[in-house]
Amino acid sequence: LLLVLYVGYLGLGAGVLQALERPAEVQAAQDLLQQHWELLANHTCLQGPALQQLIEGIIQAYKGGVTLQGNTTNLGRWDFSGSFFFSISAITTIGYGNLSPSTVAGRVFCIFFALFGIPLNLVLLNEIGQLMLLGVQHCAHHLEEVFHWQKKASLLIKTCALVTGLLLFLLLPPLLFSDKEGWSYEEGLYYSFVTLSTIGFGDYVIGMNPDRTYPGWYKNVISLWILFGMAWLALIIKFCINFLE
Repeated sequence: LLLVLYVGYLGLGAGVLQALERPAEVQAAQDLLQQHWELLANHTCLQGPALQQLIEGIIQAYKGGVTLQGNTTNLGRWDFSGSFFFSISAITTIGYGNLSPSTVAGRVFCIFFALFGIPLNLVLLNEIGQLMLLGVQHCAHHLEEVFHWQKKASLLIKTCALVTGLLLFLLLPPLLFSDKEGWSYEEGLYYSFVTLSTIGFGDYVIGMNPDRTYPGWYKNVISLWILFGMAWLALIIKFCINFLE
């Protein structure tokens, strides 16, 4: 029964996503093809295979963190700040997919780094989550002693913890992303959940716009937000698991 429910839930998701996203995909493909033929028609010196090779080269360079800015190229994804953020995305299993090692040595190192880093990250997240839970329980116990509440105190503190977590980790960060990345609030909220849940699609990643200048503290603060936000969301998911079970 559980397996049937699981497969049915996946089928529901697939059907809804197909209905919502397929028309936009078809339209985007048609627009791209139209732009391709218009470019070749307006610039007769361009050859189809050469243009295709250039496009593929640009795509590969972008995946490696190199972008064109006028007559120069922009580097910076593999500086220390970018590398640190990649390390966070690797051991938290977010894996955005927009950046990956391109050298053999880098790939081999990434295997061993993640092999030991993922368990270390899970242990740390568990400890942070337990501290958060102990804090909630301590506040509830304190209220029970002061106001002589019983179940009301526990419910009140848990509600406050849930609302505080929603504000700190899901509802307020999109305002920062709107300011620093130029995203809409909906895009920032989407990025926040996709990141903290470790889904990590990679369609939105902070600090990757070559046209924007980011402060030095930005990625460090986001790294801390990811760490504590994942611990908080893990508690929420654990509650959902207990409810389903």
